[in-house]
Parts: sequence; C-alpha cells; structure tokens
Amino acid sequence: MKILVTGANGYLGSGIVKAILDSGNEVIAADFKTDHIDDRAIKMDCNLFEIEDSFHYFGEPDVLLHLAWRDGFVHYADSHIGDLPKHYSFIKKMAESGVKQICGMGSMHEIGFFEGSINENTPCHPTTPYGIGKNALRELTEMVCKKQNIVFQWLRGYYIVGNSKYGSSIFSKITAAVEQGKKEFPFTLGQNQYDFIDYPDFCAQVAAAVGQESEQGIINICSGRPEKLADRVERFIKENNYDIKLQYGAFPDRPYDSKAIWGDNSKIEKIMKKK
Repeated sequence: MKILVTGANGYLGSGIVKAILDSGNEVIAADFKTDHIDDRAIKMDCNLFEIEDSFHYFGEPDVLLHLAWRDGFVHYADSHIGDLPKHYSFIKKMAESGVKQICGMGSMHEIGFFEGSINENTPCHPTTPYGIGKNALRELTEMVCKKQNIVFQWLRGYYIVGNSKYGSSIFSKITAAVEQGKKEFPFTLGQNQYDFIDYPDFCAQVAAAVGQESEQGIINICSGRPEKLADRVERFIKENNYDIKLQYGAFPDRPYDSKAIWGDNSKIEKIMKKK
C-alpha cells in the first residue's frame, strides 16, 4: 500500500514511518522538514494546509495516516482549537478526492477524567483544549469517512516511553537532564497509574493497524495494563543506567490527571496476531 504520513518528521512520526517501511508498505512522508525521516520514504517538505489538491499532490495515496498536530504536550495551547478547521478541511479534501482509508492519531486525553479500562465505547468528556480538539477531529473524521464510504480508523495513543531527548514526555525530559549533567529531577509523588508503552512497540502497533482494514474505528495503541508512574520512571532510569534521582513531591499532580487509567488492548492484540 502507498501510505501518506503527515507530521512524519516528529518524535512519533519518524519511528512510525520506519515501522511502516519495515512492514513492506510504501511511505510518502510529509512535514515542514523531513530531515529525521528514513531515506526509503518519499520525502515531501511542505505546509499541508496550503496545498489545494493534496490527493494528487501526494501521488494519490491509498491511505492517509494523519499524525500532524502542533503543541501536543502543551495541553492548554490555543492552537488545538485554532488549527482544527484546517485539519478538518485537509481530511475532507483527501476523503472526497479518492483516498480509500483514513487513520487519525488520537490521544487518551479525549476521554477526560476517567478511572479504569478504556474501550472504544467509553464516553468522551475531554477537559483540555488538546483533548477537546482531538476529540472533535475524531468525530469529524468519522463523519467524513461514513459519508464517502471509506475506511475510518482512529488510533488512541497512551503514555509512550522512549529515551529520545527531543520529545516532551517525562522520559525525554529525564534523558535531557542526564545529558546536562543533572543529578536530581523534580517529580510528583508518582502514585497515579497509567498505560505505558515502549516507543518501538508503539510504532510497531501503529504500522500494523494502518496496514490493515479488517479492524476499524477506535483502536487503542497501548499495553493494556496500568502501572504506577513512579515505578515506571524508576525502571526507566535503571534500564538506561542513568545517574539521576527523583525529587518526590517537588510538583503537585495535575488536577485533570486520572488516578488509574489504561486501554483495552483486545483490538490491537488481534491485529498484531494476524501480522
């Protein structure tokens, strides 16, 4: 299949593009810059939102994997709402021009405050502009796909563990602090439980999900089990042999973070078994 990946040069995009290429599919990788992308991909430096006929511009791809999104870790940024009409317009044009499958990258922040296991029927009550923006794009994308009778998939991402200093997760920040020679890292009490998934597993799951069409709708990209934040961060420090200690209680927990939340992984397990 020929898969157009938008936002391909980002922390997630570069690993996902590699995983899709490794699975034997062709990738058209689009972003403002494409310097972090695997050379096997067709790289296209562009501003998505300025292209008139995107379907033909990108060589008539079979599948759109839409990762493009600004300020993903700044949950209260106004851009999450301001950019929404542009994302919708781009996806609508692609659907109406002939793409056969549209797959969007979502977030567990679409759910809002919730405790327990999340499946595709869990109601969404997002509490931040990030969660609200992503949830609105999910609903709009589903509507567009239904109207055009094409495959709709929404990959709901959970907490990604990786040691790239370029991300904005706590794991990336710890890696950057170690590189700066810091010996202590300010931290919360770390008692909340989340669904953590290692970066290579995340990329492999996304590549597998977008490379098939029998499993559709919302697909959780996750491990399927909860783990205490403190335990996972301590394990991450040990796995990477970092010489740094956590300063517990330096920060309060964010009020909108759930105490225990994880994804139902039955759909992605089915997809991974068929690989």
